[in-house]
Amino acid sequence: MKAVMHTRHGGPNTLELRELPDPEPGPGEVLIAVRAAGVNRLDLLQRQGPGVLPGFSLPHIPGMDVSGDIVALGPGVEGRHIGDRVVVNPGIACGTCAECAVGQDAYCSRVQIIGGNRPGGYAELVAVPATHTHVLPPGTSHVAAASLPTAYGMAWQALVVRGELRADETVLVHGGGSGVSMAAVHIARRIGARVIVTSGSDAKLAHMAQVGAHATINNRTEDVAARARELTDGTGVDLVLDHVGPALFQASLHSLRLRGRLVFCGDTTGATAAFHLPHAFHCGITLLGAGSCGFADFGAMIDFCFGDGGGIEGELEPVVDTLLPLAEAAIAHHRLESGETKGKIVLLPGNAAVRASGQRANPVTRAKNAPAARSASSSAASVGRRIAGADERPPAAGPLPESAATPKVPTHS
Repeated sequence: MKAVMHTRHGGPNTLELRELPDPEPGPGEVLIAVRAAGVNRLDLLQRQGPGVLPGFSLPHIPGMDVSGDIVALGPGVEGRHIGDRVVVNPGIACGTCAECAVGQDAYCSRVQIIGGNRPGGYAELVAVPATHTHVLPPGTSHVAAASLPTAYGMAWQALVVRGELRADETVLVHGGGSGVSMAAVHIARRIGARVIVTSGSDAKLAHMAQVGAHATINNRTEDVAARARELTDGTGVDLVLDHVGPALFQASLHSLRLRGRLVFCGDTTGATAAFHLPHAFHCGITLLGAGSCGFADFGAMIDFCFGDGGGIEGELEPVVDTLLPLAEAAIAHHRLESGETKGKIVLLPGNAAVRASGQRANPVTRAKNAPAARSASSSAASVGRRIAGADERPPAAGPLPESAATPKVPTHS
């Protein structure tokens, strides 16, 4: 097979397209012909070095976000078939540690990440556990599916699992233009929440308005907290999603209403944040850290995005910045490092035409006779039902669990 790998740390030029032996699926694994692989910041960090994840080693094939077709089954696989079109949950918990034993597999200290510390999707073929594949509804594109796992998984964990965002609440999202921010806008709108997005770029804010933000704030030319309160009639927002770190941490706290929630899940502007303690505790502010999706949470996110979602909005369409052939992975890394992306960068095996930035992925065609959108209250209830099984344990082998079974044909994309 052809695969992009790096044997040393450094710039994008360390990425090499090579011919490698085809991987063989082991017990409980399936072999996937990769049709689309999303590019993530972790790919850049691991390439630059040193490796971020425990167990990382060189040479390495990146690529956490994988969508493709099953072409071979390993021993003992049940519930999957050759020809199934699937998206992959990249986080593979050990299943035996103390965290996994109590259903907290998102915090597994021995977790393996496809494309992180085991071979990933920058390749024509990749072997993954069958239990960590989710069959795509008919009509869902591989490009749309490969846009979801990391960005939408993080946004889901922050907004729904940790932040418990509800219909009719207002959420302030930083880092407009990033994949996580666009995912947050889509998920929040489907829940029925109002979304305000900040960025230091007017062009990115304009794009976020097109994506679905109800209001925007330029964090370089405007007072974020004052503007957030103005947009909420002086009350403040219910929830802040911060994945940029210390640059806007204090502004986030002042943007919140009494007993508001600040969910943080990134550190792009630094690893240490300072804030005014009296304001935080006098106002009853809740600080919530959010990491990666656990097994059950990932399944709930896929169902929400590719099922009907239970939301009051229509189709959920991931925004693609650029499509590139696999051989141009270095260009993809240059593009992501530029900070000018407006959506997801996706690699495709073989020769692929480049798509202009900011286009929708058009993942699913709406089914005929789709039911009318539900009310905001039923939206929130639906989300609650979907995450109710969050303590489900990821199986090590054997038949596929219900959360990983083939989803129903959606009424919304």
